[in-house]
Amino acid sequence: MNILTRIAATAALTACVTAGASAQTPADEATAGNVTALAKQLGLYVFPAKGQSATQQADDEAACYNWAVQQTGINPMAPAPNADSAAKVEAAKMNAATQGAAVVGGAKGAAAGTAIGAIAGNTGEGAAIGAVVGGLAGRRARKEAAQQAEVAGAQAAQNKEKQNMATFSRAMTACLTGKGYSVN
Repeated sequence: MNILTRIAATAALTACVTAGASAQTPADEATAGNVTALAKQLGLYVFPAKGQSATQQADDEAACYNWAVQQTGINPMAPAPNADSAAKVEAAKMNAATQGAAVVGGAKGAAAGTAIGAIAGNTGEGAAIGAVVGGLAGRRARKEAAQQAEVAGAQAAQNKEKQNMATFSRAMTACLTGKGYSVN
């Protein structure tokens, strides 16, 4: 997939997610129907230990969902942060940090090339060749560092999302347990 196709696909997906998110209002996000599905998505198995009816359980799950959102500041129904954006931010940071890599590589290459050229009898040509080779090596190192930073940024975003879901799950479990449910 070329870059223009990726950009178009990302824009279309963003528009769909934004349209879906704006269609929901905070008041109707936590309803009995969609919270039960969310409890299952979180891996929560909720058993009515005190004989609560299915309707009561659905109402309690919705109330606990809303309480967990208030307590944690995390809303699992909200669109997740874009891991690709986090990766690009990290790559940009690394790009800024390694801005002079090609210049430094070129200077080191020129110095080494001068020494080699002196042995061969032409220090100027040796320095020029060394500068080009050193500059290329510096640029390659910079590009590799940016790619590694991009991967690290995406991984950090994924880890944060997992951590947020675990925190939210603990809060919802605490609430449901307090309301007399057995939660696993």
